[in-house]
Amino acid sequence: MRRLRLLPLVAATYFMVSGGPYGLEDIVGQAGYARALLLLCVVPFLWSLPTALMIGELASALPEEGGFYIWVSRALGRFWGFQEAWLSLAASIFDMAIYPALAVAYLSQLNPALTTGHRGLAWSLAVIVICVAWNLRGANSVGQGSLWMLALLLTPFLGILACGLWRVGQHPLQSASFARTPHGSLVTALLFVLWNYMGWDNASTIAGEVENPRRNYLRSTLAAVLLVTASYVLPVAIVALSGIPASIFVTGSWVAAARTLATTHFSHRFASWLALSVIVGGVLTGVAMFNALTLSYARIPAAMASDGLLPKVLARHGNNGVPWVAVLVCAASWALALGLNLTRLLELDILLYGLSLILEFIALAVLRWREPSLARTFRVPGGRWGAVAIGIAPTLLIFFAIVAARADRLTSGLPAILFGTILAAAGPLFYLCTLRRK
Repeated sequence: MRRLRLLPLVAATYFMVSGGPYGLEDIVGQAGYARALLLLCVVPFLWSLPTALMIGELASALPEEGGFYIWVSRALGRFWGFQEAWLSLAASIFDMAIYPALAVAYLSQLNPALTTGHRGLAWSLAVIVICVAWNLRGANSVGQGSLWMLALLLTPFLGILACGLWRVGQHPLQSASFARTPHGSLVTALLFVLWNYMGWDNASTIAGEVENPRRNYLRSTLAAVLLVTASYVLPVAIVALSGIPASIFVTGSWVAAARTLATTHFSHRFASWLALSVIVGGVLTGVAMFNALTLSYARIPAAMASDGLLPKVLARHGNNGVPWVAVLVCAASWALALGLNLTRLLELDILLYGLSLILEFIALAVLRWREPSLARTFRVPGGRWGAVAIGIAPTLLIFFAIVAARADRLTSGLPAILFGTILAAAGPLFYLCTLRRK
């Protein structure tokens, strides 16, 4: 079995968290440029960096398949390990529905007729099928593919940056547009920012397929944090300086921004090619994120099955190390959530993922206090109390997001947060069912 090396691991981690600048449009549209840039610069210090350091320590201490499920089980026991896995898998149902929808949204920019009616659902299902087939080839295949797709989807934004810098150079700061969108919601923008910086721990579940995981996890996560932040901040800043109004930004608006910037100083043919490359990059983003996250999420039920908490059939692995039954079962579950409203998906995703992340920070602190001699090639600075303090800011952000979304409702009329709470509360019931089955 070929193991993931550092650079493919960085690329896979990147796509488990981010799709590049794609997905930032609603942040700009809701908050305006100035506040969007402030959120994109501040949130990594309060959210991403603490999470990266937590992962660095726990992955160096317990580099096993199942990742965060193993960490929480070791620190808090099988019951809480099950809850960690339950919350993560429940969150994945809503999380994974977003990426095929993102790919379809950009495909519709090419020709709306391609995605009208049932065609949009068919394209979403095609993304799932492609990514399942890709994952069955093994972790190394997904990692190498992530490297290529990262280069391809960021290339159009190099064109946008070049056109924007040229425009700013011709008219320095004369057309900068930093005014806030009049009817935007800063809270909604924050939800999108948290989602765009969410998922750093997902790569931990494939530790058994990573080369030298004790060393490479911290390095890959920190590198991915820097790469993600730069790929968010630079395009938004350049477009703001170029004078394109923030009010035009909704999902898919990078296409119009590319065409506008390129048309101003270059030929219409170049503008059309740049816009087309942005569309292709948007489609690739949806595929790449779904592909990388399938690699991560499928290892959780496989690890649980090995522990006897799920049917043993889910622990079946191919010769290349892929838990192929778990991949197929997870993909079928994700297909059921296609078509839900994007904002509601984000709220449910943040609630369930956020609760699982809190358990990981608790596991970090508990293991530092209970097992101080556990071998760790990296330790969060500050001793025992540093391991406690590092989880405070992410926890506060999670609860703020939950409270802020308390009034939003699903199409059925049920509050989205109440529905998410019901799903979270079902975890202990399913745990009792697994005990009865055993």
